[in-house]
Amino acid sequence: MSNSYNQIASGFGITQAIGYVLINIDQDGTAVSQLAGLLGVKATSLSRMLSNMEESGLIYREAAPADKRSVKVFLTDFGREKRQLAKGVVRAFNEYLGENLSLQEKNNLVNTLQKLNKLTLAYTVTTENNEQKDK
Repeated sequence: MSNSYNQIASGFGITQAIGYVLINIDQDGTAVSQLAGLLGVKATSLSRMLSNMEESGLIYREAAPADKRSVKVFLTDFGREKRQLAKGVVRAFNEYLGENLSLQEKNNLVNTLQKLNKLTLAYTVTTENNEQKDK
């Protein structure tokens, strides 16, 4: 799915990650730390992408007046155009998947993902896990 999104996004001159960032920037701006959390990366790791997006004219950044350490990201007019394109791609792709998966397949997928999430959250690394691995 990721490859498909990237191929489609490249046709619009962006990447999947940039499209995701664009979709998640609020009209009133979004904190860099919040975007980092949504992407599952550290704010420092997001810095290069935001710099590239800024150079491309998609976004601009402003320090919060009350706290200069807090930076918010805003969309430019060009960024809003690309955001609309990205939203359209996501909607069309989701509709395509929805039309081609049965209700049972969708339910099975959701149930499996929920179980996987619970198992992932419950998993802890212990010496017992490592000892079993070495055997």
